[in-house]
Amino acid sequence: MAISHLVSPLPSLAFFQTGNLTGRSSSLHVNPNPQFSKSRLSRERAATLVLRSKGDDSVDASDRIISAVCYFYPFFDGIQYGKFIITQYQPFQILIQPLFPAIKAFKSFPFNGFLIFIALYFVVVRNSNFSRYVRFNTMQAIVLDVLLIFPDLLERSFNPRDGFGLDVVMSLDSTVFLFLLVCLIYGFSACLFGLTPRLPIVADAADRQVL
Repeated sequence: MAISHLVSPLPSLAFFQTGNLTGRSSSLHVNPNPQFSKSRLSRERAATLVLRSKGDDSVDASDRIISAVCYFYPFFDGIQYGKFIITQYQPFQILIQPLFPAIKAFKSFPFNGFLIFIALYFVVVRNSNFSRYVRFNTMQAIVLDVLLIFPDLLERSFNPRDGFGLDVVMSLDSTVFLFLLVCLIYGFSACLFGLTPRLPIVADAADRQVL
């Protein structure tokens, strides 16, 4: 409403000159440059709006990068679920190939996943020096990794070698892998743009852990 009032046209100067018709000169003094004050006020208002748009709600670049990188943790930890779909479909091989060195380093030591879990939880999530944006996204990645326990237990207890059972396991593993891949792409992209990704089920659990 205030901006539309500023850009509305000024009244016509003919209104102030009607005194000549009655034989009396108008006592009002007309500004010879009426647009000057309006332009200056408009510029000041625009500057105020720009400053407000860059307030505390913006996410720092470092926070975006840290949050985006955290989503690689559950993906690397669950990469084995893509063994069927990666070997069968070449586009997935091309997509994953640049990540092979990092995945190999992650899988080089059996306890890397657990050590990274401890580090992310106690060094980042429980550290108030990090912004809530970083702690929330880190916790969301941790919760997503914890959920991998369920398909792992199911696969260990039901491990067929062939037939219909193998088809079920292949479908389950491929579904888990695709879900992790979508979460990685969604979480990574959203964090780079300073947005807050909210994964289904995972987001609510992360909210409860981040104070």
